[in-house]
Amino acid sequence: MTGTPRIGALIPIRLASERLPGKALKDLCGRPVVHHLLDRVAACRYIDPAMTVVCTTEDPSDDPLVMAVEAWGATVFRGSTDDIIDRFYNAVAHFKFDAVVQVDGDDPLSATEYMNATMERLLEDETVDIVTCAGLPLGTAVKSFRASAMRRVHEHYKTAANDTGFIYFFTKTGLCNHVEIKPQSAEHRFEGARLTLDYEADLEVFRAIFEALYREDEVFGLDAVVEYLAVHPDVVALNQGLDEAYWERTREKAQLEYRGASGETMRIHV
Repeated sequence: MTGTPRIGALIPIRLASERLPGKALKDLCGRPVVHHLLDRVAACRYIDPAMTVVCTTEDPSDDPLVMAVEAWGATVFRGSTDDIIDRFYNAVAHFKFDAVVQVDGDDPLSATEYMNATMERLLEDETVDIVTCAGLPLGTAVKSFRASAMRRVHEHYKTAANDTGFIYFFTKTGLCNHVEIKPQSAEHRFEGARLTLDYEADLEVFRAIFEALYREDEVFGLDAVVEYLAVHPDVVALNQGLDEAYWERTREKAQLEYRGASGETMRIHV
């Protein structure tokens, strides 16, 4: 990248979830879940709120999501239902992004600190294609990657039904120079916490956390979340036991293939 890079944020969301339909619009402290997530992305120092793009589908069932996102002030891009790689590729091209922070729509506690940290690491080394996080509570980690990496993945991927595990095309194929960053503080670690929204029990956890920590016009940090969980084991216990089913489903659905350097079909091992 030369000059000032054009940086955006991409968030894949659709309302037709198998496990918790319409979860992005569920009520959380009087606001839809997606608005809380957008607050956290907008707090990233690299992101103009207008360049926060919710990547949803063209299905009419996602029209209410579009209305909610636009009411907040973010942008919507609509594309393929199951092919997130293609949806992202076209969004990056449409907005002419040089790099993006990528946040999962299931994660309303995505850590703004690591949006900043992953993008900072990406920009400081032009040989790096994608930066991810390791060691954070499930549902708080984020990623940042270059548009050039997006184009390379789009050129090589083969499996169109990639809504589960799409990031593995960037991190498990050797197509991209992948760097992983560790927690910046011991206060950002919490073994066993589950902070991703897939089931009703997950929603109960988020409601407990937000009712305790949420203040209007203020984005609380990951350290506050970990501190709260440390003294509320009853909240942590609300969705314990769901991770096994979560990862089993991921392994089952993430049957992903791509074209190797010599044109051969390769499979990603999850």
